[in-house]
Amino acid sequence: MSTEAYIYDAIRTPRGSGKAGAPGKPGGSLYEVKPVDLVNTLLKALKQRNELDTRQVDDMILATGEPVGEQGQNIAKTALVYSDWDDITTGAQLHRYCAGGLDAVNIAAMKIRSGFEELVVAGGVESMSRLGIGASGAAAGDPWTAMHSYGISQGLAADLTAELEGFSREQLDGYAQLSQQRAANAWQQGYFDRSVVPVTDMNGCTILAKDEHIREGISTEQLGKLKPSFAMFGQYGHTDLAKFKYPQIDTIPYRHTAGNSSGLVDGAALVLVGTEAAGQAQGLKPRARIVACANTGTEPTIMLAGPEPATLKALDKAGLTLDDIDLFELNEAFASVVLRYQKNLGIPDEKINVNGGAIAMGHPIGATGAMLVGTLLDELERRELKRGLITLCAGGGIGIATIIERV
Repeated sequence: MSTEAYIYDAIRTPRGSGKAGAPGKPGGSLYEVKPVDLVNTLLKALKQRNELDTRQVDDMILATGEPVGEQGQNIAKTALVYSDWDDITTGAQLHRYCAGGLDAVNIAAMKIRSGFEELVVAGGVESMSRLGIGASGAAAGDPWTAMHSYGISQGLAADLTAELEGFSREQLDGYAQLSQQRAANAWQQGYFDRSVVPVTDMNGCTILAKDEHIREGISTEQLGKLKPSFAMFGQYGHTDLAKFKYPQIDTIPYRHTAGNSSGLVDGAALVLVGTEAAGQAQGLKPRARIVACANTGTEPTIMLAGPEPATLKALDKAGLTLDDIDLFELNEAFASVVLRYQKNLGIPDEKINVNGGAIAMGHPIGATGAMLVGTLLDELERRELKRGLITLCAGGGIGIATIIERV
């Protein structure tokens, strides 16, 4: 008989801008912080706030989108050795593109439910200012491979989604503005206070305490003035490749910009998952149980359609329906991803990304999925609701979903 997997804590750093914020400054506030220090900040907080006996923690699964350089060679174990945790905890690095952080949580739940381990930490880290997108290279970037797999830029795939689904630039910008408004309100109301751990320097001085990518008060008029971000890929021939898969299109209008796409940011997140017995032994109170999880593959050219089938697969495994889910957290990789999901599944605005998302706060690739677990759990508790579902799309046509239930 399987053992239930409970969530005991879920924390994250603030998201620091991944691009220069001032002339001559290479990145945002967290540019000066090494990825291993982002993880160490959370390991220290997880231990202190839970009075955790780390000798009882079996493993840590840590995702990153660029497993190279400062984030390479199993940063999970490196961070543990670098921290004040006991040596008994092992560590493993995971890569599943944007789905990695949530996949790490799901793998932790599988370890717990199998009965082979008792306490596991899962999450992710990404320093997009220090290690930009593509730093680790890509087999998919080989022209011959791309041509035979009809692989195109993910941003252009978002534009293709908007064209196929009939979403206008105005609709995309309207959703982006809503994300900004909701994120700003959540910070003002203190909705993130429980989960966000400020990043400090060696002297204890705060480097960053709040997500700095938010553009509070931005209007749709301002968003409408931004230039499309992915036109260059059409000029590189990606549109021609896409037309082999979607011959009904004449061209791909460029509708996604920096304003209605996820922001490049730095950050980390950790989730503590364990058995009921392990929690009791440490004096911990479970906050939620992981009900079901699912991965699925979808058409790889458009690549962003995975959240819908992954959601339905997870619901089927749990014996639930969409009506049984009180809140949804869908990573805002691009505005068209969210609008498509809502359109096809009939998810109303008031149940999805209610405190904003990656368009407003940014998408630290390997960490985002784990961040969404904490965001959703905090909001379920605040509203005294029962169930929530987290889902993300990922490169190559990957979809992932996880259902959690408060206890």
